[in-house]
Amino acid sequence: MNKNSKIYVAGHRGLVGSAIVCALQRGGFNNLVLRTRQELDLTDQHAVAKFFEQERPEYVFLAAAKVGGIMANKTFPAEFIYENLAIQTNIIHNAYMHKTKKLLFLGSSCIYPRLALQPIKEEYLMDGKLEPTNEAYAVAKIAGITMCQSYNKQYGTNFISVMPTNLYGPNDNFDTEKAHVLPALMRRFHEAKNERREEVVVFGTGKAKREFLHTDDIADACVFLMNTYSKSDIVNIGTGKDVSIKALALMIKKVVGFKGKIAWDATKPDGTPRKLLNVSKLHTLGWKHSTPLDDGIASTYKWFKENYK
Repeated sequence: MNKNSKIYVAGHRGLVGSAIVCALQRGGFNNLVLRTRQELDLTDQHAVAKFFEQERPEYVFLAAAKVGGIMANKTFPAEFIYENLAIQTNIIHNAYMHKTKKLLFLGSSCIYPRLALQPIKEEYLMDGKLEPTNEAYAVAKIAGITMCQSYNKQYGTNFISVMPTNLYGPNDNFDTEKAHVLPALMRRFHEAKNERREEVVVFGTGKAKREFLHTDDIADACVFLMNTYSKSDIVNIGTGKDVSIKALALMIKKVVGFKGKIAWDATKPDGTPRKLLNVSKLHTLGWKHSTPLDDGIASTYKWFKENYK
């Protein structure tokens, strides 16, 4: 990309998309094409085709997706597979049709088998059964990867796919029922502190382990790979370090300042026992994360207090 390149960020108001926009602007890329959901329905095939015909972006960051935590994925699997397949299909196909120079597709670490060897290498894809609670979402993301690879093979496009670990940061979804674990816990502890409650109930046993990456880091990695990487093979993006959900809850509790107790609801699912990405490939390419988890949680909570209603 050069500073004048026309760049479309799909999902620019979301967790990842908004961070990518900020990273691009910091880097001097100001010829950005942005559309809200009200302005462009990405599940509408004809609307997306018309948009690409009119705008003809040179580079595309495909960060738009329907996302959610364990309970949301378990409750609304039809919505997760339909909306994600529609968004991906429309954007990837039209990027090919209108000669986009390069596209970056954001997948998810949930594409990997539930009981994959740890840390998870890129080649473990399709090497075992998926986690049942988010299978619909994972299948949609696997289809997106395969679509990018297929278009590269048949049409000679330059579509790359990256697999981020669990993400958090400004503009996250802080809904206590539908959000991912970190923002959901942050809001629960925040409300419990304000309401002077003695206890916060957390889903699961706390034994499952997860890896977390701040959105500033994922955005920086995506811009880096857009500029430097041009192969069909997928690339993991993460920190290479994980923590138990129990340890995470204690970290967030401390940052928020909640003084009460944590009660674990073991009737709720833990999800995949462990999900740590092997990021040696990314390190070899020349990129490493820079935001420690405790610092990231503190800055995210500061943003939450200032912006969330």
